[in-house]
Amino acid sequence: MKRVACIDIGTNTALLLIADLEPESGTVHPLFHKQTIVRLGKNVDAEKNIDAEAFERLIGCLGEYAAISRDHGCESIVAAGTSALRDAANRDAIIGETARRTGITIECISGHDEAELTFFGAVAGMPDVPEPFTVIDIGGGSTEISMGSLSSVTRSISLDIGSVRLTERIFTSLPPSRREIDEAQRTLNEALASGITPFFASRTNVYGVAGTLTSIAQLAQGLRHFDPQKVHQYALTYPQVHTILETLEQSTLQEIVAMGVPEGRADVITMGTLILHQFMRMLGVAEIRVSIQGLRFGLAQRELLRLREGT
Repeated sequence: MKRVACIDIGTNTALLLIADLEPESGTVHPLFHKQTIVRLGKNVDAEKNIDAEAFERLIGCLGEYAAISRDHGCESIVAAGTSALRDAANRDAIIGETARRTGITIECISGHDEAELTFFGAVAGMPDVPEPFTVIDIGGGSTEISMGSLSSVTRSISLDIGSVRLTERIFTSLPPSRREIDEAQRTLNEALASGITPFFASRTNVYGVAGTLTSIAQLAQGLRHFDPQKVHQYALTYPQVHTILETLEQSTLQEIVAMGVPEGRADVITMGTLILHQFMRMLGVAEIRVSIQGLRFGLAQRELLRLREGT
C-alpha cells in the first residue's frame, strides 16, 4: 500500500486528495479532502500571464498542502495544473519557482489528458455505472466533455469556455445586463455546437464534476453549507438548473453569497450555471448525476496503475 497526495490546480480552485493506494485489490481509499479558492487564472485570459498576487496565493496554498501531506505520512505528492497554467506565457517560471519554494513539482497537463483523467476519476468507486456515459467538467478556464466506458474514452473535447474566463470577458456587473447574458449565450452556443454532436449517444447517462456542479447541487437542495454526502451522486434536473439560473441572473454578488455560495465562487457561479444550462439544453440532457470527485481521483488512479505496473 502507498499513501499519496494528489492536487488539482485549476483556474479558480486548488483541490487536495490524500489517499491510500492498494495495488493488490486495485482500489483507491480516500482519506482526506481539502479545497482552496486560489483564482490562479485571474486576468490570464486578457493578459496571458499569471500575476504576482495569484502566484502568491498558489504558493500559500501549496505550502499548506505540503504540510498536510507530510502530517498524513504521504510518500509522494502529485500535482497537475490545468487551463490557467496552460494559457500562461510565464508557466515555466511559475512551475520552477513553485518547486523551489514548496517542493511540489506541477505537471502542466493538456486539455485531452485533463478530460481523460477527470472522466475516470468522476465515477471511481461508483456501483452500476451505465455505459456509455459522459462526464462534463466545467472549470474556471475551460470545459471538458468526455464520453466512453469504464475501460476507455471514445470521445473527448476541451473548450475554452470556463466560468472565470467568460465572466471576465463578458460580465461587467452582477446581476449582468440582458445584453451581456445574450452575448454569453451566443458565445456558449457557438463553442458547444462545434463539437457536441457525438455526445447525443450518451445524453441519458451524464455525470458532472467540479465546483460549478457541486455548488448548483447545493443550491438545488437549499443547503446553506456544502455537504459532500448530500451533493455526491445527487440527481440534478434541467428544470432545477433553469430555475437556479433565472434566480442567479437577477442576483447581486451579496445575494449570491447569502444563498450559501462561497465568496471565491459567488462571482463566477452565474456564468458557470449558464454553461451547464446551455450544455443540457443543446444536448437535451434531462438529468446530470453530480460527482464530488474528478481530476485528483484520476491522478490517484494513474498512480495506482503505475504502482501495479511497477513503474
